[in-house]
Amino acid sequence: MQQLIELFEYKITGIIVVGIIAWISVYVINSFIHNFFKRTNFIEERKEKTIESMIRSLTKYTATIGFIFYVLSKYIDDFGKLLAGAGVIGIILGFGAQSLIRDILSGIFLIYEKQLHKGDFVTVNNTFNGTVEEIGLRFLKVREWSGKLLTISNGEVKQIQNYNIERMRVIERVVVSFREEPSHIFTLLEEACEQLNQDLAYCLKKDSAGSEIEPFQVYGMTSLNANFRGYEYTVIALVDDLLYWTAAKEARKVIATKLHEAGVQMAEEQLHVKGDAQKLGQQSY
Repeated sequence: MQQLIELFEYKITGIIVVGIIAWISVYVINSFIHNFFKRTNFIEERKEKTIESMIRSLTKYTATIGFIFYVLSKYIDDFGKLLAGAGVIGIILGFGAQSLIRDILSGIFLIYEKQLHKGDFVTVNNTFNGTVEEIGLRFLKVREWSGKLLTISNGEVKQIQNYNIERMRVIERVVVSFREEPSHIFTLLEEACEQLNQDLAYCLKKDSAGSEIEPFQVYGMTSLNANFRGYEYTVIALVDDLLYWTAAKEARKVIATKLHEAGVQMAEEQLHVKGDAQKLGQQSY
């Protein structure tokens, strides 16, 4: 009996020691990777954070699975032969981990194919919008603008719209009344574009020679009857992806101010009722 108690205590002590070593190993590896990327800049910062997030997830899962196998080996005789005979893959599938494998493979492909990076603003499955906070082996964490954190299984990610892949085009549409003379509107919008190109020069996307690829400009009249309300004009510009929201907000502000100061009549929603309105107004009850 005494030998059994001593053996049990020996196993518990070994498990605790291995658990501590695993935790310290994970901490040391993650700290080393973090400090390495912090001191180097040969990779883009967003890519560094993405790789760091994936390695952190990988070390955590590896240490956890390794610790579980160690504990099992202490209480199951010939555990090594069991693994060799059944095969690790067979055991994993036997535990019903098909979804786990799918999530892990999907996470690897998300990184390998450069579909997104940590810090990118994305729309997932045309439903969830937010900033990528963490890319793990199993889950993708997206922080909504409201502050809510969404955790999505990598295997459930079917479609990604990424707003931070090097470049973004600001597209602002303006619908004015049919009564406004088109050439006058073109002139006002061109003046607004000149101001935007001066105020937002730092936002514009530039080529290798430092020239602006596509500054703010009037793309043209894009509809003669936009939703039966008026003429539609479109202003565009190619900007740096990280400054897209700043450029878009300022563009709307400048364009609205320019049109308002000129007294331009904007299109308004109108409701047309069929029938003889005059007769209805004269009807007596």
